[in-house]
Amino acid sequence: MNKVNKTLLWVILFSIAMGFMESAVVIYLRELYYKTGFQFPLQPIDPKIARVEFLRELATIIMLVGIGYTAGKNKLQRFAYFSLSFAIWDIFYYVFLYFFLGWPQSLSTWDILFLIPFPWVGPVWAPCLLSLLMIVGSCFIIRKIDSNENYKIPLKYWVILITGALICILSFMLDYIQVTAGDKLWNVFSNDSLFNDLRSYVPEKFNYLLFFIGFFFMSLSVFFQAFNNLKPKNNEKK
Repeated sequence: MNKVNKTLLWVILFSIAMGFMESAVVIYLRELYYKTGFQFPLQPIDPKIARVEFLRELATIIMLVGIGYTAGKNKLQRFAYFSLSFAIWDIFYYVFLYFFLGWPQSLSTWDILFLIPFPWVGPVWAPCLLSLLMIVGSCFIIRKIDSNENYKIPLKYWVILITGALICILSFMLDYIQVTAGDKLWNVFSNDSLFNDLRSYVPEKFNYLLFFIGFFFMSLSVFFQAFNNLKPKNNEKK
């Protein structure tokens, strides 16, 4: 097994283990706050616990950045390893929750996806779909840089990718922001209970259009990168 395959194997194992740790924490939280099952409207969470949960999610991102930085040869490959680790962690988080709790009941089940900077709300299939795209794009970049350390992604593709990512993130946060419009949004310094403003909030409609516009842009960036590198290699050294 060559070096890149060994690195990929350990990054994948690390990410799966992190997915289990993440699911274990959520199982504990649900035992405390959602004994009858996790569903909307949400039970408010004590400010102290909410702050710990917020910082735990931040720590998770730092850990994923750390594994990416350690595994990669350069900035681009480090970003790719971070993205790969994030995607695998996210998918196996749901795998372990389903194994231990039988949740989510389906891919259309709603979930609180993230808390930074505001709660992200959406059906489970949406982050899973993004994760699959991240795995494809990340593996392509990791392999490409392994054979050509000078490989770069043109700026225009970065712009398309980042634009798509921001649109997808907005699609997750938009409903929460709209519902709490005019009210004080929860933050890590708040003395209010997390989800106190969502006691009567039950999400019904996900902004599919906004999400798929963002997903289209991200997919376009990945597709063009892969397509451009499918060109015959016999002219590269001429």
